[in-house]
Amino acid sequence: MQGRSMAATLPAGPWGTLLWPAVGCKRLRLPLARLYAACRRVATLKARWEEEKHEDGVKWHQLEHKGPYFAPPYRPLPDGVNFYYNGKHMKLSPAAEEVATFYAKMLSHEYTTKKVFQNNFFNDWIKEMTPVERKKIKDLGKCDFTEIHKYFVDKQEAQKALPKEEKQKLKEEAEKIMEEYGYCIIDGHREKIGNFKTEPPGLFRGRGDHPKMGMLKKRVLPEDVIINCSKDSKIPQPPPGHTWKEVRCDNTVTWLASWTENIQGSIKYVMLNPSSKLKGEKDWQKYEVARRLKGVVEKIRAQYRADWKSKEMKKRQRSVALYFIDRLALRAGNEKEEGETADTVGCCSLRVEHVALHPRLNGKENVVEFDFLGKDCIRYYNKVPVEKQVFKNLQLFMENKEPGDDVFDRLSTASLNKHLQDLMEGLTAKVFRTYNASITLQEQLEALTSEEDSVAAKLLSYNRANRAVAILCNHQRATPKTFEKSMQTLQSKIDAKKKQVKEAKAQLKKAKADRRCKKDVKSKAAVEKKKKMVEKMEEQLAKLQMQATDKEENKQIALGTSKLNYLDPRISVAWCKRFCVPIEKIYNKTQREKFAWAIAMADEDFEF
Repeated sequence: MQGRSMAATLPAGPWGTLLWPAVGCKRLRLPLARLYAACRRVATLKARWEEEKHEDGVKWHQLEHKGPYFAPPYRPLPDGVNFYYNGKHMKLSPAAEEVATFYAKMLSHEYTTKKVFQNNFFNDWIKEMTPVERKKIKDLGKCDFTEIHKYFVDKQEAQKALPKEEKQKLKEEAEKIMEEYGYCIIDGHREKIGNFKTEPPGLFRGRGDHPKMGMLKKRVLPEDVIINCSKDSKIPQPPPGHTWKEVRCDNTVTWLASWTENIQGSIKYVMLNPSSKLKGEKDWQKYEVARRLKGVVEKIRAQYRADWKSKEMKKRQRSVALYFIDRLALRAGNEKEEGETADTVGCCSLRVEHVALHPRLNGKENVVEFDFLGKDCIRYYNKVPVEKQVFKNLQLFMENKEPGDDVFDRLSTASLNKHLQDLMEGLTAKVFRTYNASITLQEQLEALTSEEDSVAAKLLSYNRANRAVAILCNHQRATPKTFEKSMQTLQSKIDAKKKQVKEAKAQLKKAKADRRCKKDVKSKAAVEKKKKMVEKMEEQLAKLQMQATDKEENKQIALGTSKLNYLDPRISVAWCKRFCVPIEKIYNKTQREKFAWAIAMADEDFEF
């Protein structure tokens, strides 16, 4: 059956586009059995999404699950694995020993070289010690964790070297736990749970230079956990000897269990897997709100530009803040209690010390220099030229203020979002971030992609478009420790491939010379064979060089955050369909499950 006639067997409408390779791009056609299997998956998804909707606010009527799977209890170190203080062997109590193992495991990590990490760890470790241990252990510098560190390194290596049968046994055990705890029944459907395991105890790392790095993340116990399930379901049983903190029946939320972690006091949830119906609907709604913004964004921009000259200072501040949220994709920033978290800020909570004004800088006029800690303690540093009236307003807002004073002292995140709700239903500062990220990706893909490019070249264009979004959203990362080594390995492959190309070209030249002498069918075939070999080698070389370019350009940019949270996946799906790029080159298996709704809905003509 040819691709065109096969199209008639697909479901009508956008649901039939899941398997665009069969009907859109000849190079990517699927076997018929796989085609029909996927069509059935699309039909199932469509049926689920078209089920009768719940009344407003209600997420489910029936919910049953087994509760979270708790981290196993601590196992003491075996004999012969010792801790030393001031050169002398010292036996630690179980609680102190467990916390010592958290630090020992990280000895080879740069975190343990940071003073903040060391101090926070030591302060929390002391709290877990007995009075006798506290009297003896006074200085982290005199503590020797090397034997414990070696024990865990050796244990990890032994795990890797396990026979195939042992690895299979461990895999089966993990699958058994997954089968028991990793699924729930919600309104008669068996749904996968995302994070059914509680996080094991350890040392908090944080991102960037977090002031709480090194603090002890305590073990989550059933007594900390609130269970959420329906009244008519079988309530999950806590581990023997324990009780739940609370059992609720709240069908206006989608979480199955929750607890409060001890480092920052934030609430952690056991949620449905991203591939679930509820998660898919929530994702779809989020991007639809951002798409609606597209229709009114110019009107909103005209309004905030007009408000730059408002006689009301509150309006002026709000209009300038909204300009930065729109143009620079700044987070609005949320109010927090003093000392609760690190000194991170957003647009509304910027202080005078975070902003420097330059009437002229590097040949540009009206330059605003931002320097502050954003979400997850990631530094935001940017020098950006702004419109003259914005610059004048900032001068006015900062006039006669101390470095610690708020720039936008008449504005709060709550009041800004209330104003945005009046402009468009569902509009928040975050919607601007999602809108600008998605529209940037779409525009960049249109500008960078050519139909004539190879798949490797198209993927480089995609990553460059994604990188433009990551830069806009300030999604940075530290250069991976393995970067230099992996680049050296890749360069070695490039050098080897260049050598192969050179040799192949020499062989082609020789074959052409033989062809001129002999002029027979055999010599002609030899030339064609050598020519194809050169083309193949050159294509492989180009692919490796593109990989090197991509890796170099991405070394300090995190592409995953924007791809999973801010970019409408339908843009990527449509691009893949239009340019015959296999979807698995963009999204891995887990991500394809998360965005199954987008893969099913978007055709190649989709526009954000």
